[in-house]
Amino acid sequence: MARMHSRKKGKSGSIKPLKKTKPTWVRYSESEVESLVVKLAKAGNSPSKIGLTLRDSYGVPDVKVMTKSSILTILKKNKLNLEYPEDFLALIKKEINLVKHVEKNKKDQVAKRGIKLTSSKIHRLSKYYKRKGILPEGWKYDRDQAKLIVS
Repeated sequence: MARMHSRKKGKSGSIKPLKKTKPTWVRYSESEVESLVVKLAKAGNSPSKIGLTLRDSYGVPDVKVMTKSSILTILKKNKLNLEYPEDFLALIKKEINLVKHVEKNKKDQVAKRGIKLTSSKIHRLSKYYKRKGILPEGWKYDRDQAKLIVS
């Protein structure tokens, strides 16, 4: 798949295991994996960080295969879900860092273009999340308000 703002194809990332059955070498049960997800979420980890920790430290290859539900649904069930989606927050953090950089380096034209591209991604993603009902309909993006959201 092509990149959004450049005409490049990009490299593919890692892939999930092909088998959709629970591996025999995993020593955790379904309830233990759910409790680990809740424990890691209460420690302040994001859903992607929880998945990486479970994979690398606990040897759980895929939470969805183990528990029949994703990390986000487990977090929603335990009322630990995030106010804003993780990818949305990452884009906001990126734009805030770019704005700080441009305030120091006023002639950095590449960074100025990066701000424009990132803000367009934020607006596109916010339209999607409004349509899905994750963000309220009257939600508007504002940089000053975004600094408060991220911090």
